[in-house]
Amino acid sequence: MEEQTPQDAGLYSRPANEQERTAPDVADAPCAQVPTRREPGIRRLWWIPVSCSLGCLPWLILLIVGVGAAVSSGGGDTSAKHVALVRVSGAITGGGSESDVWGSTSAGSEDIVDQLERARKNKNAKAVVIRINSPGGSAAGSEEIYNQIMRIRKEGKPVYASMADVAASGGYYVASACNRIYADSNTITGSIGVIFSVGDMSELFRKIGYRPEVVKSGKFKDIGSPARPLTPEERKLIQDMITDIYETFLKSVAQGRGVDASRIRPWADGRMFTGRQALKLNLVDSIGGLREAVRAAAAAGGLKAEPKVVEYRRRGIMDLLWGGLSEGSASRLQEEMIRKIVDEMLRADSRFGEAK
Repeated sequence: MEEQTPQDAGLYSRPANEQERTAPDVADAPCAQVPTRREPGIRRLWWIPVSCSLGCLPWLILLIVGVGAAVSSGGGDTSAKHVALVRVSGAITGGGSESDVWGSTSAGSEDIVDQLERARKNKNAKAVVIRINSPGGSAAGSEEIYNQIMRIRKEGKPVYASMADVAASGGYYVASACNRIYADSNTITGSIGVIFSVGDMSELFRKIGYRPEVVKSGKFKDIGSPARPLTPEERKLIQDMITDIYETFLKSVAQGRGVDASRIRPWADGRMFTGRQALKLNLVDSIGGLREAVRAAAAAGGLKAEPKVVEYRRRGIMDLLWGGLSEGSASRLQEEMIRKIVDEMLRADSRFGEAK
C-alpha cells in the first residue's frame, strides 16, 4: 500500500482552518440577509389576468346591453307624474325607425305608435308632447301616427304638438291630430298635399342604345317604368289614386283642427308657410318653442308649471325581455342590474389585486 504524500492529500481534503474561513457564521456576517418568500415568476401569473378578463367579460357585455337598453327605453323614471315627450324626426316611414353612421334618421310609424301607446297606458303620463322635425313622407305611416294620437285624445289625455325647423306634409298631418299646435315663427309647415313622381328616361335609353324588354301579366303592371312615358290611361289611374289619398289627408286635418274642410282647402294646394303665416291661417294655434308647448300641455294635464318631462324612445333589448313590466319597473330593474354588474366587476378586480 502506497503512502500518500502531503501534496496528494491536499488534492482530496481541505485543512480545518480553511473550511472554517469559507463557512462563516451567519450571525457574524456584516451583511446578513433574512430569507424572504420567493415571488412566483411571470410565467406562473399569466393565468390571473386572463381568468379575470374572461370572468368579467360576460358582466361587461351585460353592462353595455343594460346601459343601451336604459338609454333607448326612455329618458327617466316614469313612476312619477310627468309629461311624455315623443319625437318625430326625419322622413316618416311605414316601418321601424332607422339611422346610419352619418346621423340621418327616419321616423318609423311602428316605433312612434309604440311610444304613444306606452304613454297612453301609463297613468302617470298626464300629457303628451309630440316634437316634430320632419318634411313628411309616407302617407300611410303619417295616418297611423295620426290615428294613435286621436286615440289618446279620445281618452281625455291632452296631446300637444311642438314644431321645430320643419313640420310639413306628413309632418303637418301628424301635428293636426293634436289638441294644440305650437310653432316657431320661422318654422316651415303646411305643404298639405300628395305627390307621385316618375322619370321618363326613354330618350336617354334610345341615345345609348338601351332597349328594355318587358313581360307582364297586365297592361298596368309596369306603370311608372322609366323606359317609356305614361299613357293617358295610366296618368288618370295615378291621378285618381293621388286624389283619393289627398281627400283623406284633407279630411283628417279638418277633423283634427275641428273645422270644415272647405276652410282649409284653399290653402291645401301644396304651398308652404312660415309659423307666423300658418298662425294667421289657423293652421297652428300659438307661436312658441318646445318649452312653451310642454308647459301648456302640463297645465292642461293638471301638472305644475315646471313639470317632469320623460322622453319616450325606441324599446331596447332589455325592454323586449321585460315586455310585461311598466316603464318605471323596467327602469328600476335596469338600474339595479347595472349596480350589481359594477359591484361584481369591482370584486373581481379586488381578487386580482390580492393574487398579485
